[in-house]
Amino acid sequence: MELTGAEIVVRCLQEEGVEHVFGYPGGAVLFIYDELFKQNRVKHILVRHEQGAVHAADGYARSTGKVGVSLVTSGPGVTNAVTGIATAYMDSIPLVIITGQVPTHAIGLDAFQECDTVGITRPCVKHNFLVKDVKGIAVTIKKAFYIASTGRPGPVVVDIPKDVTTAKAEFRYPETATLRSYNPVTKGHGGQIRKAIQTLIQAKRPMIYTGGGVILGDASEELAHLTRALGFPCTNTLMGLGGYPATDRQFLGMLGMHGTYEANMAMQHCDVLLAIGARFDDRVIGNPDHFYNAQRTIIHVDIDPSSISKRVKVDIPIVGNVREVLRELIKQLEASREKPDAEALKDWWAQISEWRSRDCLKYDRASALIKPQYVIEKLYEVTRGDAFVTSDVGQHQMWAAQFYKFEKPRRWINSGGLGTMGFGLPAAMGVQLAHPKATVACVTGEASVQMCIQELSTCKQYRLPIKVVNLNNKYMGMVRQWQEFFHGNRYAESYMDALPDFVKLAESYGHAGMKIEKREDVEPALKEAFSRKKDLVFMDFITDQTENVFPMVPGGKGLSEMILV
Repeated sequence: MELTGAEIVVRCLQEEGVEHVFGYPGGAVLFIYDELFKQNRVKHILVRHEQGAVHAADGYARSTGKVGVSLVTSGPGVTNAVTGIATAYMDSIPLVIITGQVPTHAIGLDAFQECDTVGITRPCVKHNFLVKDVKGIAVTIKKAFYIASTGRPGPVVVDIPKDVTTAKAEFRYPETATLRSYNPVTKGHGGQIRKAIQTLIQAKRPMIYTGGGVILGDASEELAHLTRALGFPCTNTLMGLGGYPATDRQFLGMLGMHGTYEANMAMQHCDVLLAIGARFDDRVIGNPDHFYNAQRTIIHVDIDPSSISKRVKVDIPIVGNVREVLRELIKQLEASREKPDAEALKDWWAQISEWRSRDCLKYDRASALIKPQYVIEKLYEVTRGDAFVTSDVGQHQMWAAQFYKFEKPRRWINSGGLGTMGFGLPAAMGVQLAHPKATVACVTGEASVQMCIQELSTCKQYRLPIKVVNLNNKYMGMVRQWQEFFHGNRYAESYMDALPDFVKLAESYGHAGMKIEKREDVEPALKEAFSRKKDLVFMDFITDQTENVFPMVPGGKGLSEMILV
């Protein structure tokens, strides 16, 4: 059967089981939109900006583990989408972004709404394609989904010229995809795993450090099993929260720039470090020279060989799928006659308890002003810790990470690597569409939320009952905090002196708005908002303008050089 290129694109999406495509139409993709209109298996979600389309697909992907899909037009459609693509690339999120392009004969002639999509996106994608022949559409899309979802996941762009969408070809969707130069490793090296087990058993001051790879690799159960079997302390990065239950005694909290005192100190003073699906990011370990001064043996498990020994020299590298490697570690640990040194572990936990006693997350609970930490604590209580929580980037993001106890993976949805303001609301749309009956909260700030505020219109169109928690301190909070600490209190351009009335703004989009200015109104407002199961409720919490995020490791410093409250 011969189909047009546009028909083939839609059939490919159907074959891949795609449920939602997030996009915005334009001239170069109108034939694809026409074919989407003719069917009902793949639902299109009309966003109000292409950045929002990719963030929504991103939120969908992070919360489900499936490949998120977006569709945008050529030129400005592509360039608007680049921020979302780069966000997904930094956090290894599987996306397929289909972009329109000017007709093949016009490429390179500065045609209307032309841009070099392949060139522009090359630095921030896992791979990209320009399809110049209609016969190549099906196999290219199959490859795109395969590349996006295997190995270390990431976004893949498929650029299709307009004339290719009107040309015809016989349709056959490949059952599998193979690429000669792409063969991701899944199983870890047996000898390295045996060496790792022996090292872990002999440890006196061990530490398990895990990142987003545990979430992406669906390895949370295996991580919990191994951690409890060993009796070791465990910490998560910002991207790894929910990979290990936050209320478990062996969990030391998040580590890094705004991590807990006990997690950071244990990282600095351990003698054996097991790193799983993490990349020793600058916001996690601080200055690598300072971090590596301590004598320790580092075991690093990661699907991506380029991440190993990239910033910190590793002693026992294990390249492979995190879940498969953890299962083998568990198997060998259970088969071993030797067990971890119980007496040494007892002393190590005594030291950790001493660090924990510092109560590094304390804040002024007697304040008459609304403290942002208090709002997050109440959010956790009201939702019983069972919400999907998206966030934007800044102080509110760190407070959410510190004070909302994530027990399950894929419940914490935020931009870690790129730190993209405006991510929270469109990401929440993707999460809510993926989980229509779930509770979804977007924790944001008055600066971040305005980056993609127009997506409130999308929420209205598709009746998405997201609960927006706006921690409004009338500043770009994290910018102000750095200016206070490192720039002599010179608040250059960080004061938001022309804020909208968020209640009226929410209402103008057809949603409910609430302004909360008193501490005693915080919990009742949250309860009322979450009782409204069918409504988007925008809660504008007027919080203490002077509040800072603690602990804090200043840039360029080591993990033990924390500023505490």
